Amino acid sequence: MKLSNKTYDFLKNLVIRVLPAILTFAGVVMTTLNFEYTEIVLTIGTAFITMLGTILGISTNRYYIDLELSNGKGDENEQ
Repeated sequence: MKLSNKTYDFLKNLVIRVLPAILTFAGVVMTTLNFEYTEIVLTIGTAFITMLGTILGISTNRYYIDLELSNGKGDENEQ
């Protein structure tokens, strides 16, 4: 499945900026309120954000590989 540039930019911004900010805020609030499951919530949240970032990274790599192949730069054996 190929993402449009607009969708990719939205997801990238969400994963890089928005979700970490929300998770940080939630961690501070939960710590301040002595919430019992703060560590568990932060661990799961961090793992989720990391997973999304990895998926976006794979998508980015695939995009550049496809771009190189479509431009003829992926066929170094042909001369």
